[in-house]
Amino acid sequence: MNNDQPSNAPQMAAPSFRLPALDQDFLLGDSMRGVRFLLEYAKAEEALRRWGVRSTIVVFGSARIGETGEGRHAFWYQEARTLGRIISERGGALDDHEGQRDNVIATGGGGGIMGAANRGAAEAGAPTIGFNIRLPHEQEPNPWTTPDLTFQFHYFGMRKMHLAMRANALVVFPGGYGTLDELFELLTLTQTGKAPALPVVLFDKAYWSSLINFNVLVEHGMIAPRDVELFAFADSAEEAWDELLKRGVKDASGWNLTATPKE
Repeated sequence: MNNDQPSNAPQMAAPSFRLPALDQDFLLGDSMRGVRFLLEYAKAEEALRRWGVRSTIVVFGSARIGETGEGRHAFWYQEARTLGRIISERGGALDDHEGQRDNVIATGGGGGIMGAANRGAAEAGAPTIGFNIRLPHEQEPNPWTTPDLTFQFHYFGMRKMHLAMRANALVVFPGGYGTLDELFELLTLTQTGKAPALPVVLFDKAYWSSLINFNVLVEHGMIAPRDVELFAFADSAEEAWDELLKRGVKDASGWNLTATPKE
């Protein structure tokens, strides 16, 4: 035995010797961005499939709206909570159709309107989803999302994909930049044919009409007249549910058990 053989400790300690799957420096490097993007897709996808979530109804709205807020805030909160319960009770989230659940409430996972919709679904006894996003000022999940269906994303793009890919409909309560971003992205996907048409309901016509004059877009030729028919308005939770039914959302008795999530 050669006692003069040098130690291989430097080789064992080198970052290049780490197993790639256990090397956090490598996984968080620039070249692995695509892999991280895939991981964010796969992790949520596996959990959603385990829970049999075939379709969702997405509820957007401001995180700044509180249960006891001033002005219309308390009303918007309560109606979002009521709508979460109505959709969950009547839409199929409570029923296990051969291992599949439909119209499960999904939100961005934060507080305000998102928390209210998740809360209504939880109070109905249904599973409910929170697609949280990591932000500079840390967002925490609200306490009403189902723990196994409470996700955290780094990439806005993958979060948006998961919000959209199982969505049977979208209900948008008053909100700010983030709410407008999500609304117009889904309207654009529908308008351009990149995604199947889905019912979109804007809650509180007075708010939305004062915020955006959609007819100006038509008058200046920026959108076609038919594009303002991509959405409807509602002023109560019951009216929002009625609009969803009118626009093709099925109640718990009307599901095709062979349906699959959209690409």
